[in-house]
Amino acid sequence: MLISNDNFLTSEGDLVELISPSRKVYIFQLATSGQLQTHRGIINHNELIGQPWGSEVFSHTGSPFFLLQPTLADILQELPRCTQIMYPKDIGFILITMGIGPGSRVIEAGTGSGGFTTGLAWSVGSSGCITTYEIRPDVINLARKNVERVGLGKRVVFKVKDIIDGFDENHVDAIFLDLPNAYDYTKQVRQSLKPGGYFGCILPTVNQVTRLLSALHTNNFRVVDVCEILLRYYKPNQDRLRPTDRMVAHTGYLIFGRRIINSKTD
Repeated sequence: MLISNDNFLTSEGDLVELISPSRKVYIFQLATSGQLQTHRGIINHNELIGQPWGSEVFSHTGSPFFLLQPTLADILQELPRCTQIMYPKDIGFILITMGIGPGSRVIEAGTGSGGFTTGLAWSVGSSGCITTYEIRPDVINLARKNVERVGLGKRVVFKVKDIIDGFDENHVDAIFLDLPNAYDYTKQVRQSLKPGGYFGCILPTVNQVTRLLSALHTNNFRVVDVCEILLRYYKPNQDRLRPTDRMVAHTGYLIFGRRIINSKTD
């Protein structure tokens, strides 16, 4: 897999990350005779192949870079996109909260540029499966390329379909919606989610959240939580440690619930 390499040395085909002293990031796949052109000089791929991970390497002008394996967070931040992607701060919390791990069967609706799809595919492992729904063919094509770029394409099934007609899968472990009108699809979610399974959603405004909470209650989802994740970095100066001037604050409200069996309707 392109984002997991047990070898201590780089190889052709590896996805690598170069970081400059100013924290400029370059993520690309190593190819024989390939070149990376930067404002700090040219770096030939052949000079990187066979180098130990964690090495300091140099451009033709002598500018230094750190040669690293990109993390999932690094990859998500650098994905080509045509829509806003979810932030790693939200993705990590969602995966843990919803219990998504190796072997999980998960439905996602609102594929977008494939950032969260990539996170899901990474989390479920080779034994799991993600089915993602999107109504825009051009958008889902970009998402497919982004997922395949990091070697996770076999874990994802892409479907161009309006979920108003429901999902094709049944008894899945978890369903996540990244749709502005998620409250219109809680019935469809319930039909495909296993009893006790996790529902999750991200919404930008309080108005949307309140409508969703009402729809969840109507369709017998319980153990419901609403939260948001705020992230603040600090400048890593040992003599003057202080917060950075900007922080990743509100990106969306996260809503979670569990499907509970109703003896009168199930």
